[in-house]
Amino acid sequence: MAGLEELLDTRIRSVPDWPVPGVTFRDITPLLADPAGIPAVVDGMRAGLDGLGLGDVDLVAGIEARGFVLGAPLAVALGCGFVPVRKQGKLPGEVHSASYDLEYGQAVLEVQVGAVAAGHRVVLVDDVLATGGTAAAAAELLRAAGAEVVALAVLLELPALDGRARLDGLPLVSLRAV
Repeated sequence: MAGLEELLDTRIRSVPDWPVPGVTFRDITPLLADPAGIPAVVDGMRAGLDGLGLGDVDLVAGIEARGFVLGAPLAVALGCGFVPVRKQGKLPGEVHSASYDLEYGQAVLEVQVGAVAAGHRVVLVDDVLATGGTAAAAAELLRAAGAEVVALAVLLELPALDGRARLDGLPLVSLRAV
């Protein structure tokens, strides 16, 4: 795992005061551009999930947008399907939706009705766990669709913002705390 730690330390950039003053954005673009980046992240997330002893997973749900980039290859590695959790207005047809607070505003997440079936065991994936609002809303959304959300996997966790507190005990795999 030393290779993963080095990649995370050297390929994730902190951008202060973006998108608004007081927020530090974690830019994972250099990590994604490194050919070793995505495979190392997927291997790290898979190892963390294996360590939880979850058993079979039916779907990986990736939160827009960077959760797509990490979640789709994780779904391939786990041998399961992938479903996108999108921002409001991005999906055709009937949708389930959940609103939530961000560090710097409010937003709505949606998933298509029928994308997740009752009883599906789902791993939720995002890039960063900050205040936990996005992850909590996505988990609520998937549960409303009938899924069992079995874990959340993230690249980075910002412990100072206590996002875990909003997860109601949902098992968490975090590759790095910053």
